[in-house]
Amino acid sequence: MKLSESFSLAIRTIVSRKMRTFLTMLGIIIGVMAVIVIVGLGNGMQNYIRESFADLGTNTLTAMVMGRGSSRSVSVDQMYEIASDHADKFDALSPTVSLSDTVRIGDKTPDETTVTGVSEDYFGMKDYEISSGRGIWYSDVMGRGKVCVIGEYLANTYFDGSPIGQTLRIGANRFTIVGVMAAETDDVDEGGTDDCIFLPYSTAARISYTGTITSFTYTLKDENEAETGKTIIENALYLIFEDSNAYTVISNSEILDTMNSMVNMIIYVLAGIAAISLVVGGIGIMNIMLVSVTERTQEIGIRKALGAKERYIMQQFVMEAATTSALGGALGIAGGYLVSAVATKVITAVLDTAITVAPTMGAVALAFGVSAGIGIAFGYLPAKKAAQLNPIDALHYD
Repeated sequence: MKLSESFSLAIRTIVSRKMRTFLTMLGIIIGVMAVIVIVGLGNGMQNYIRESFADLGTNTLTAMVMGRGSSRSVSVDQMYEIASDHADKFDALSPTVSLSDTVRIGDKTPDETTVTGVSEDYFGMKDYEISSGRGIWYSDVMGRGKVCVIGEYLANTYFDGSPIGQTLRIGANRFTIVGVMAAETDDVDEGGTDDCIFLPYSTAARISYTGTITSFTYTLKDENEAETGKTIIENALYLIFEDSNAYTVISNSEILDTMNSMVNMIIYVLAGIAAISLVVGGIGIMNIMLVSVTERTQEIGIRKALGAKERYIMQQFVMEAATTSALGGALGIAGGYLVSAVATKVITAVLDTAITVAPTMGAVALAFGVSAGIGIAFGYLPAKKAAQLNPIDALHYD
């Protein structure tokens, strides 16, 4: 008997018992669908994390310097020397100072606006663009100028889109607006990326409570050299402080890898739990195939009496089990894509987060292959039982 004949016979058997076949492969359908949705959710989460870190820059290293009390600290010039001494590794450096002073624009006080002191290179390091006016200049940093660049949200909300030359207050100091940063997101909202103020880091350090600069942002020429760059900075700082507790160097690339590993671990565990339903579905297929062998005992006896070999009997029942399981896998794949599309809309609407549940072709192919394999594996025992029936006993079975 050819495989095509066995497949055709399996299809006829499945069609003749639609409801029983559907209930038999329900476990396979649910298992495949669950695995596809869970893997798709993990893929969507990884894409979301990757896009989020893209704003921060995976080629970025941040050095946080705590120092050793008042006896020893590091100067801005020393940090710049580290970058210049390893110009083949580092692309740029910007000291950064975060301020918590109150911002006042006229008689209004923005509550969520971030205020950061940066160097003239910072906008290039972050790929920020200036939509009008200019950015921070080197002369602003050297002269501790009271100038600032604001985000699109502040420009539109408080200055009607024309803020250049106007002023705002940060704490007790008045600053002149010299530029507007182009919008980084489609939703220009309060507290978002575009609700920000940038000023020279030297000015920010002078008006801050501590008067010191403790954070330095480096960018790498090659993001794959993150570990090397981190080691260079740590070694240089250790020579200065002789104490590894006096500083911390953070690699965004390492954080991204760690978060992806955590997501993968969770997804693997959940997918493993979901895959249990595939085994349950396989047991269901084996059970129904054993019932089918019992129901068709006389048919098997007639075929063997007419000269059908054991391998043909086995082939028929294994093919029927594999076809049932594979059909369940195909329905599970279709259901998985449907549920993924619905889940994407629900997550976007409820969490207001653009996470796309996107099943991968690898996961789909694996799920389908496993479902078909389960059919073959769990169909073997019933097929073996059918093939070993004595034709005389089978013909007399009632």
